[in-house]
Amino acid sequence: MGKLHDQMEGDLILKAYSPHTQKAYLRGARHFARHYMRSPQEMGEQEVRDFLLHLVRDRNASPATQDMYVNALKFLYAVTLKRPEVVKDLSHPKRPKTLPVILSPAEVLRVFAAIHSVKYKAIIATAYAAGLRISEVCSLSVSNIDSLRMRIHIRSGKGKKDRYVMLGESLLTLLRQYYQAVRPQGKYLFPGQKPHSHISTSSVSRVLQKVIQETGLSKKVTMHTLRHYAEFRTMPSDQI
Repeated sequence: MGKLHDQMEGDLILKAYSPHTQKAYLRGARHFARHYMRSPQEMGEQEVRDFLLHLVRDRNASPATQDMYVNALKFLYAVTLKRPEVVKDLSHPKRPKTLPVILSPAEVLRVFAAIHSVKYKAIIATAYAAGLRISEVCSLSVSNIDSLRMRIHIRSGKGKKDRYVMLGESLLTLLRQYYQAVRPQGKYLFPGQKPHSHISTSSVSRVLQKVIQETGLSKKVTMHTLRHYAEFRTMPSDQI
């Protein structure tokens, strides 16, 4: 896509889309152009429709994948190419409604007992206890933890909005244990391998999946499902 790629990337940055969304939309636009081996500037509504049908019929794309491509193409044509009429009739696919994975209190204890690293235990416990997204936990600064008011300040969360969440006594105890043991340098509470950067979400996800395998749990547990489960918020600190 060349120049068009750069223009779309600039538009995404100016509209303050997250880095993750920027990569996804740019990747979707590249795949669209590569499928036809033509510039999106030379194509229109019929090519967009046929491409989305190709995703469903030939690639058996999931509703989530289809949705990403719809969003990417809508942005490409409506914002970057300023041709909103091309995508005005595009609709989002219906997503099947599934029940969330629920862990019993005993299963929760098994998971946390299997996390031997105090750093990863603190990260996963923070997401779990405070109901935070994995990206929000990984990017926490030391200054975001307000032990006086017992709250955590989330800056630029989903939708670029700031908010406060409650900080429980058991979580505060664990965070203090982690801080005393690791003494993280720099502004981030959970620093990564590179100086002045925070730990990556992929690193945390890999550790969690390894822990789930070690516990022998057959349920599909992810950071996303953990943050929606509230039992841990009242769990005594000596059980973490």
